[in-house]
Amino acid sequence: MTIHSRVAAARAELRAAHIEPDEADRDARLLAEFVLQWDSARYLTSAQEPAPPEFEALYQHLVRRRARREPLAYITGQQEFWGLPFEVSPAVLIPRPETELIVETALALFPDPLAQLSAADACTGSGCVAIALARERPRATLVATDVSGASLLVARRNAARHDVATRVRLVQADLLAGVEGPFDLITANPPYVPSEDAESLQPEVRNHEPRLALFAGPDGFAVMRRLVEESMPRLRPGGTLLFEIGWGQADAVRELISSSPGLTMIALRSDLRGIPRMAHVQRQ
Repeated sequence: MTIHSRVAAARAELRAAHIEPDEADRDARLLAEFVLQWDSARYLTSAQEPAPPEFEALYQHLVRRRARREPLAYITGQQEFWGLPFEVSPAVLIPRPETELIVETALALFPDPLAQLSAADACTGSGCVAIALARERPRATLVATDVSGASLLVARRNAARHDVATRVRLVQADLLAGVEGPFDLITANPPYVPSEDAESLQPEVRNHEPRLALFAGPDGFAVMRRLVEESMPRLRPGGTLLFEIGWGQADAVRELISSSPGLTMIALRSDLRGIPRMAHVQRQ
């Protein structure tokens, strides 16, 4: 059996597990590349070759894990963010493209690559936002916090992998507790999913990603309210708070900021589908 024909069989198996066709086709190929340690170019040129003897057993094991709706990133242990490879595990939320809005906006606000930027990243998870900012702004110093010690172990390895461990200080803390400012910038991807929405999530999210990083009370705002409250006194005058929000939360976020003394809503930025996904807030 060729590698191509084996991947075709895996595609059918993943589709039968109710994974969307495009995603099933992609994941079947990516799992084969992972097992073979090939890149996409090698796969395109060599997929008609016979499968190596050691390929089948491991590939089938990984395909079955994916068919049980385990996220691909947890199977391979890696996810790309801001063009960088990040280690991920079930201890951390899988980085998503919409979270790159935080990095993109921060870099636009602080365009000087040699600026001495002081920043904090709450709910850092894998460390993807803090590490991406540290890579792009080599004179920036950052504090990255997470309440989960297991997630900080992952973030620490990612910081070392990308040579920013000396500039990203990792602290186990609930949001910004015990973290002193003042900061030019505070970023966060806080939990914002209402607990009552759990059953509506995809099995990959509901059954595998850390609940601590997903759910924030009945309305999804339990953590966000505290983030806004704790950020205000830690920002310099004119400093910026950037944080991710969930679908349908735009109006409530506007109301939250308008009722927070000393803070002004600058903008809500939308993802590629036009859905507001990030709040841009400034201290007066």
